[in-house]
Amino acid sequence: MSSPPHSPMSIEIVIASKNGHKVRELREILKIVPHLDVLGLCDFPDYQPPEETGANFEENAQIKAEHAAKSLQRWVIADDSGIVVPALGGAPGVLSSRYAGNNATDFENRKKLLEDMKHLMDDDRQAFFECCIVLAAPSGMKKCVKGTCEGTLAMKDRGGGGFGYDPLFIKHGYNKTFAELGESVKNRISHRRKAIDKILFSLESFLRNTPENN
Repeated sequence: MSSPPHSPMSIEIVIASKNGHKVRELREILKIVPHLDVLGLCDFPDYQPPEETGANFEENAQIKAEHAAKSLQRWVIADDSGIVVPALGGAPGVLSSRYAGNNATDFENRKKLLEDMKHLMDDDRQAFFECCIVLAAPSGMKKCVKGTCEGTLAMKDRGGGGFGYDPLFIKHGYNKTFAELGESVKNRISHRRKAIDKILFSLESFLRNTPENN
């Protein structure tokens, strides 16, 4: 039996990421936008993402968004994000996903960060997540926004949820890591949610001005 067709008002948008955790998180956040069908790069197995050569999150998000939008001929949302520790000169920063090496796991990245921070205590363990999101059409970038979330880093992993540096990050005003809070809470307060909130008007304008999903 074939699946039922999309509503005539349904519009597809692609999250330019092969990270299943990130796609799921953005898909959950974007549920607040009606008539939006959110895809990930796993839906386009032949697509090869570009190398992330940007000097900052914004440049990397733009590279990913514009490349995917042009290659796939679809509207795209691309996110580049990471953890920034001022006491480490801003590291891991844009290297967050490969802090311990190009093929490092989340655990290996956290382990390296904890090792680099072992001499830091109290206020020196301040950190913030930064997320840059770019909305792009096949014709190019349409909107770029940024969201941040400030907090501190725990001395060891705590919690079994989330991904990336979530088991270490404790947002100001909370006593649990993102990995302990659970997805529903994290998705209301995270850097990624703050960035999405800033792009909603542009996204909804796109929906209003796109008569059908091609």
